[in-house]
Amino acid sequence: MEESKKLRWYNVALIAFVAVWGLGNVVNNYAQQGLSVVTSWVLIMLLYFVPYALIVGQLGSAFKDESGGVSSWIKRTSTKRLAYYAAWTYWVVHVPYLAQKPQGILISLSWLFKGNGKFVNEVSSMTVSLICLALFLVFLWLSSRGLATLNRIGSVAGTAMFIMSLLFIILAVSAPFMVKGTPIATPHMDRLSTYLPNFNLNYFTTLSMLVFAVGGAEKISPYVNSTKHAAKEFPLGMLVLAGMVALCAILGSFGMGMLFNSSHIPQDLMANGAYLAFAKLGGYYHVGNVFVILYALAQTMAQISALAFSIDAPLKILLGDADPEFVPRGLRKLNQNGTPVKGYWMTGVLVSLLIVVPALGIGNMNMLYNWLLNLNSVVMPLRYLWVFLAYILLNKHLNRFQSDYEFVKNPRLGMVIGGWCFFFTAFACVMGMMPKISFAADPATWWFQMGLNVITPLLFLALGLILPAIARRQKPELKA
Repeated sequence: MEESKKLRWYNVALIAFVAVWGLGNVVNNYAQQGLSVVTSWVLIMLLYFVPYALIVGQLGSAFKDESGGVSSWIKRTSTKRLAYYAAWTYWVVHVPYLAQKPQGILISLSWLFKGNGKFVNEVSSMTVSLICLALFLVFLWLSSRGLATLNRIGSVAGTAMFIMSLLFIILAVSAPFMVKGTPIATPHMDRLSTYLPNFNLNYFTTLSMLVFAVGGAEKISPYVNSTKHAAKEFPLGMLVLAGMVALCAILGSFGMGMLFNSSHIPQDLMANGAYLAFAKLGGYYHVGNVFVILYALAQTMAQISALAFSIDAPLKILLGDADPEFVPRGLRKLNQNGTPVKGYWMTGVLVSLLIVVPALGIGNMNMLYNWLLNLNSVVMPLRYLWVFLAYILLNKHLNRFQSDYEFVKNPRLGMVIGGWCFFFTAFACVMGMMPKISFAADPATWWFQMGLNVITPLLFLALGLILPAIARRQKPELKA
């Protein structure tokens, strides 16, 4: 047993950093908050990310023999019904994620072959949606047949994206000192007021993007019990991880501030920001489009692999160990290749609707991209709520579970911390539903986006409630 515990705190920190962080987190949050995001990063790390990561550590240690992740934690601390809803949530939040991946592929290919990002401003949203639908259906078919090669490509692309993220920070922050005549886009970067947020309604609508950026720490849970001296080294590794993420977020935001004026942020920064940044850096360092091409290649491979993997993996988590009491027989049925065909059909229908329907009311492709990204930031963190609920329930029944690592030893304090993280996540998701466009400028589009932001999560929830009802109707057949 002791031989398997070979990971040290620095190993855990590096593994988690690669899994959690990416350049898109810097670009997307800078696009919404400008340089005031520096203060937001500090606050989100201290008040949310550190306790989140340490909570996951205790859950992973307490349920080290469970392979189902969050749904298994809920099942052990509560009921099978809640465990099903946790598994359902984990799967269904990937629907908007899958709907956006084809957009990312098209944008990266545009930069790779055309050398610019005009694609998002020149092509209608319906044209893009139909192309994205075709791309998604192709990958849905390929995923049902197994994609081991693409998963290997994804590992290489993930490493390349990680390297490009660090390269951006180094090049952007050092450019004014290394290259003479490098302009600094944002004025008054030496003033404290430049970094202070205005805590108004608009600010609170951007919190979901920050939560989206630092979420996903449950990926770290399998490594807790492989850590030497888990009680001491795992929390140290998580604190180092938080420091690394905070450092990259703050320095990356500084870099964005040097390249793009914080007071006049381009409207297409979410879609094209990373490419525009590398294009500027290529000009400063006199290497042309080399950085853009490298990033576009890495991004294309990463998006393709993420699309294929996210079709298959969450569905297998939902259906692989599905309880007949909650999941209908048709969805659980596998073909001769071990593929849940009807599960793929369900994925295909939901994602196709989310690709096509919004284009009916959002005519601009750049606006469509930004809306779908913001919808992801609202929907994806909903799965984190189950992590915090599991931690609250774990502390409620702490005497029943043993773990090598405990975040806090006082169960009441543990429930308070878990409750805070649960509340903050829910609050960020609700506030994130507010559209990011001006109501006065385009009230029709504002209401259309607001309607979609509310209806989409409710529709996902309703479908999750319908499946157990169908399964109950089949129960006599199952017994027969």
